[in-house]
Amino acid sequence: MSVLDESARAALEEAINYRFRDVQHLKTALTHRSYVAENHGVTSYERLEFLGDAVLQLSVTYDLYDGLSDMPEGQMAKVRAAVVSEPALAVIARTWHLPELLILGRGEELTRGREKDSILSDVVESVLGAVYMESGFDRAYLIVREHWADLLAERASAPGSRDYKTRLQETLAQRGKRPRYAVTESGPEHQKSFEAQIFVGDDLLGIGKGSSKKRAEQAAAEIASTVDLDA
Repeated sequence: MSVLDESARAALEEAINYRFRDVQHLKTALTHRSYVAENHGVTSYERLEFLGDAVLQLSVTYDLYDGLSDMPEGQMAKVRAAVVSEPALAVIARTWHLPELLILGRGEELTRGREKDSILSDVVESVLGAVYMESGFDRAYLIVREHWADLLAERASAPGSRDYKTRLQETLAQRGKRPRYAVTESGPEHQKSFEAQIFVGDDLLGIGKGSSKKRAEQAAAEIASTVDLDA
């Protein structure tokens, strides 16, 4: 079985504030079927992904139901679909350092599987499934609540629409590119302000400010969305 990059594992566990007691659970959650095809006796993440999808759906549904009592069912469904979409999960996967941890077969490595949103979104769900298997629903729900709260709030303000970060991510992905955010903060602890710069390669596409890191990144992505990306 492939050996995990310990620094990347530590970064993942710090990001989700959870340490896996059994590393085998984590390895299974990271193992793509292309690796299984080349190595006997190894299990892919697909069953954990199936479980994690249910955990994520229920967690998001509960937060919508509990926190937005005046929102009709149809709008809640639109918000839920947006926050568990492939592009949205792929963004979260990258903040969790999952690309560095994926266990892929040679063929998938050659086709840049570590950059594929389809694989990254699956692995977010399989990691949640692994947490559920080790520590139950309540612990997995805490991770969802922490990492989906801002996205839920953004989407709930405009059900059915996509936020600027996700829209930009999708547009760049079609061109084989990825955005990179650089965020700085200033001001006293009780009244911090944030400035985000968004780059593609070495090109600066936009600068945004906000009262939180995510708001600043959204503002930068909104500006970047007006730039001619093919220029």
